[in-house]
Amino acid sequence: MRKVIISLAPVAGPAPVNPDELATDVVKSVQAGAAMCHLHCKKRTGELTPDTCVIIESFEKICAQTDVVVQASTGGISNMTIEERCNPLEYWRVESASLNGGSTNLGEAVYRNSFDDIRYCAKQCYDREILPETEVFDIGMINNVEMVAKEMPFRDPVLYNLVFGHKGGMQPTMEALSAFRSFVPEGRLWGVTHFGRDNWTFLAAAIAMGATVVRIGFEDSPYLDENTTAKYNYQVVEKLVKLIRSMGLEPATPQEARRILNLAPKSKDNAAHSKCNAAAGCGGKCVGNCTCGGHGHHKEDKNVLNAQALSSVDIESIVRSVITQMK
Repeated sequence: MRKVIISLAPVAGPAPVNPDELATDVVKSVQAGAAMCHLHCKKRTGELTPDTCVIIESFEKICAQTDVVVQASTGGISNMTIEERCNPLEYWRVESASLNGGSTNLGEAVYRNSFDDIRYCAKQCYDREILPETEVFDIGMINNVEMVAKEMPFRDPVLYNLVFGHKGGMQPTMEALSAFRSFVPEGRLWGVTHFGRDNWTFLAAAIAMGATVVRIGFEDSPYLDENTTAKYNYQVVEKLVKLIRSMGLEPATPQEARRILNLAPKSKDNAAHSKCNAAAGCGGKCVGNCTCGGHGHHKEDKNVLNAQALSSVDIESIVRSVITQMK
C-alpha cells in the first residue's frame, strides 16, 4: 500500500514559541499520524534568529517522546545571512532541511535566495548527510535547482516541496498544480504545501497525483472546515489522516518516512557544536552541543507519476468523491 508522509509545520508565522506546549501538541500530532516536524529557528517571542537555543530545546522535548523525523527550516523573511540561516543544520538531530529554490515576492517582502545561497545551503546539507527539501514557489525554481544539481550532483532522492498560496507565488488551483507537477523531473520525489489553506480539495488532488509528502500545520493554516478553526495542530493532522485513508492509502510512520526518503542515521557523537547563546533565554534547557558558555552546558552533554499519466487522471472527480466520503 502506498504511504503518504505527513510533514507537520506547527508554529504560525510570528507566534511565540513555548517549547513545552509545542512538544505536547507535536507528540499528539505524531500519534495521530504525522511523520516529520518542520521548525524554524526562532526566539521564544517568535522572531527568526540565528540562535539555535529554542529550536534545540523544542526538538529535544519532542524527541524525548517520539521518533519523529526532524526537519529544520533555513528560510523565512529576515535580515539574516545564508550562513546564519543554516545554523540549525549544526544541530545533530536534523535529518532534513529546507533548501529554497530561488528568489520571489513573498507577501509584501522580497524573499532573496541567490544561486550562491542555493549552492551554499545544499553543500551544508550534504556535508552533514541532511536531506534538502527544495522549496519551490514558482516553476522556474525547479530549473534553478536542476542547474545547481548539475554543478554539484545531488544525492538520491531529490525532494521538491511545491509551495502554493503565498501572495507573489503560485496559487492553489488544479490547473497550477497540474502544470507545476508536470515540470518535476522524472525520478524526483515531490510534496505540496498549501499556505492559507481554506479547503481540503487541493491537498486531496495532490495526493491523487502522487505526492510523497503533504505538509500541514499552523504555519500554513489552522482550517478544519468552513465553520471550524483548529485549536491544536493534532486536529488538522487527524483530518488529513482521514482524507488519506478515505483514498485507500496510509500515512507513513516516522520509520517508514526515513526509508522512503533514504535518510541517514544520526549520531550525537560526531555532531558539530550548535550556535546557542544566553540571549535566547532557554534557561540552559536546550540540551544541544552548545559552546556558548552562557548556560553551563557540558560539551558532551515512487511515488513518481509521469506527466503523460497525469493527463488521464480525472483529478476533480477523485477529489469530489473523496470529500464526499469525508463528510
